[in-house]
Amino acid sequence: MRPHDTTEVADALQREICRRLDGVSRLCLALDMSVAARALSLARLRRQHPDYSDLDLKKALLRLAFPTDALPPPLR
Repeated sequence: MRPHDTTEVADALQREICRRLDGVSRLCLALDMSVAARALSLARLRRQHPDYSDLDLKKALLRLAFPTDALPPPLR
């Protein structure tokens, strides 16, 4: 399914580029996107909760990524 903010031509080009990547390159791309998403989420949490410590921010990020009941008690 094509994203709403992407033209069909751009979507086709992006898919073709991704198809040409080898496994290692795809994994690196996925890791880069994951790191970027985490950084954006942390930046938003910092703006929303300027009083949070680094540990509080990490806990809040985990709560966004995982259901609370899936975390061990010290991280809830």
